[in-house]
Amino acid sequence: MPELPEVEVTRQGLLPHVVGRRITEVTVRHRGLRWPVEPELESRLTGRVVRRIERRGKYLLLECVPETPEPPDTPDTDVAGWLLVHLGMTGTLRVYTDPPAAGAHDHLDLVLSASPGASPGAEADVVLRFRDPRRFGAIIWTPLAESALSEHPLLRRLGIEPFDPRFDGAWMYRLTRGRSVAIKQALLAGEIVVGVGNIYCSESLFRAGIRPTTPAGRISLARYEKLAVAVRETLTEAIARGGSTLRDFVHSDGSTGYFQLDCFVYDRAGEPCRVCGTPIRQIVQGQRSSFYCPTCQR
Repeated sequence: MPELPEVEVTRQGLLPHVVGRRITEVTVRHRGLRWPVEPELESRLTGRVVRRIERRGKYLLLECVPETPEPPDTPDTDVAGWLLVHLGMTGTLRVYTDPPAAGAHDHLDLVLSASPGASPGAEADVVLRFRDPRRFGAIIWTPLAESALSEHPLLRRLGIEPFDPRFDGAWMYRLTRGRSVAIKQALLAGEIVVGVGNIYCSESLFRAGIRPTTPAGRISLARYEKLAVAVRETLTEAIARGGSTLRDFVHSDGSTGYFQLDCFVYDRAGEPCRVCGTPIRQIVQGQRSSFYCPTCQR
């Protein structure tokens, strides 16, 4: 499943090809995603300009605005809004200048034209294609203003971003007091901090020397300070390495990530710890595999 690093890598790859372009054509081939794609999506998006692309947790947020400023008393269908995209378990967003014929799992195409006044060397039309074999992803339009976007039902319960200056050991310590749930489960829930998915959770806990089964409420402030640093370092390295490609994930240009090649513990059950040589152990927590070193993580 694409996690925060994969989504951020996708966002960064889309920026030079998508931002500032006008959506001239929308093709929806399959509306049965995690939530049905609304019938009006084509008419809502066509003619709009993608002003910017943000990320919140694992959601990509494309701000789509009218090509010309809207006059007073403009109907709701004409105001600026956001296209929320979730990659689900197997989703990808690819940019093509010469797209291949759409396959069975290619559910949405946006044709984007260069903005007026673009340099002569600018690409002509490009196609932004959403592919999702398992169809657990989502494509949702919302006309909310940016000031109200955080109150969208899919966003309002998300925890703090790991790169937010407020995220530190004290933040995690305060939100876990009295909680008996295992620290790995607490992190995966996404209500304390977003984006620390299964791979990056296992790796962060290893770097902080914390066993994934440790009750969240029993971890000291000092250990949480180490964990906050480990989370940031792990995610930063993962983004720099293009995320992790285990099965379906590819970047917007079709290339793959390689963070998984240097993991300390994830998917290394039985192999020697890269630090102490102890065999890595694998357990199941909440139907997901956890990997840890019994010597380095106490």
